Amino acid sequence: MGESDRERAVEGWIWNENVQPFLALLARYAGCYFDNTDWQAVELGLEATDDEHPDRWYSYPLVGSDHHFEVRLARAVGGNEVSVRVAGTSNPELLLRADTLIAAFATRLVT
Repeated sequence: MGESDRERAVEGWIWNENVQPFLALLARYAGCYFDNTDWQAVELGLEATDDEHPDRWYSYPLVGSDHHFEVRLARAVGGNEVSVRVAGTSNPELLLRADTLIAAFATRLVT
């Protein structure tokens, strides 16, 4: 990933219970499939994260046939929120889609 790609990022937070559907939809935009094996890796990786310490974020690549995203995630200690940063693409439309997903998944899912 080039330096200019790393600078183009969107970030925010989503609810913990929305992390899996967030990543599944983002993967579709990249042109890849996010399956249970991917989810297990992310779930395990999130366990030791802390969003107040940059060195304790978990990074997960979504590499598809169309695009590549580098997703960084970290839980809020004592909370139910997960901070999210999506980078790796210079495509403004995809960054807008990622930003929209973050905003949407910052609301509670209705079951």
